[in-house]
Amino acid sequence: MKRWTHWCGTAALFGLMGLTGCSKPAAEAPKPATMAVTAITIAQASMARTVQLSGSVAPWEEIRLGVELSGHRVQSVLVEPGAIVQKGDVLLRLDGRMLAVELRQATAQLEQARTNLELARTNAQRGRDMLRQKVISAQQAEEWMAGEKTSAAAVTVAEATVAAARLRSEFAQLQAPYAGVIATRTVEPGQIVNPGDVLMTLVRDARLEWRAEVTEANLLAIEPGQIVRLRSLDGQTIEGTVRTRSPGLDARTRTGLVYVDLPDPKSLRSGMFVEGTIGLGDTEALRVPSDALLLRDGFAYVFVLDEQSKARERRVEVGPRQNGWVEVRSGLSAGERIVGKGAAFLGDGDPVRVVDGTGT
Repeated sequence: MKRWTHWCGTAALFGLMGLTGCSKPAAEAPKPATMAVTAITIAQASMARTVQLSGSVAPWEEIRLGVELSGHRVQSVLVEPGAIVQKGDVLLRLDGRMLAVELRQATAQLEQARTNLELARTNAQRGRDMLRQKVISAQQAEEWMAGEKTSAAAVTVAEATVAAARLRSEFAQLQAPYAGVIATRTVEPGQIVNPGDVLMTLVRDARLEWRAEVTEANLLAIEPGQIVRLRSLDGQTIEGTVRTRSPGLDARTRTGLVYVDLPDPKSLRSGMFVEGTIGLGDTEALRVPSDALLLRDGFAYVFVLDEQSKARERRVEVGPRQNGWVEVRSGLSAGERIVGKGAAFLGDGDPVRVVDGTGT
């Protein structure tokens, strides 16, 4: 019985050893694959500082034109919108027949007053002579001399009446007060017009300007004489110059206006809304390549390389773009390394392998 038990134990021991010897070693966990990327070292660099603005094109000075006579009919209109005019050009004429009659009547009254003055002067001179000879009384002589003064005053009144009638006749035609271009026309022949009616608008010297709203911080950085580049709807680039800026801010929006002269507006027209860029000079700033920047949910991110060659996602605040580079305003420090090419395929904490050196 003891022999049988010993044999069974020995067989079990050898069987266990056999199973142990035949078993395969456990498989090792696979190492994570590394992605090949390029690296960029963050450094200060010179970048042109610009401000992107939006604004509308408007006349530098728009003059509203009308007549100074009331209740007269328009006889003819001589210009159309877009017409280029010179100072003094006749733009429209009113029916001046009644004004001509008034002028002739005033002229006739003036002639009558002058004739009466000549007679009054003769009588006054006769009265002075007869008074010296004591032929008439002093009272009679004074009456004749007073008649001379009255007639002289009547001539003055008649001359003023003629001048007013002549001026009214001149008002029967509307003349351009300045050279420029006709922007709008709201009058037609046969129309009855009155003072205060805006019949046309004139863009003085055909000169346009661009007006853009600017935030408080940017307004202080903009100075007269700075160059502005506008992009028209047809793709043309139009250059302008800052003429002035508003002296104060709108209390509600906290913005001010910048006025930009457009010496050659090209395809721009009054009322157009266009984008513009104002250069504020060069400044030192941190920058990253555009390819290294990831945009997600309205925010910008880069992958920063840590000491273990792992890519760590980091959110950054960016500024304007320029020649393939983007200004970084916060989130990075000079000397840090970020992933250049290949960032779009990474996740936070992925190991990477830098393949072609470090650039700036």
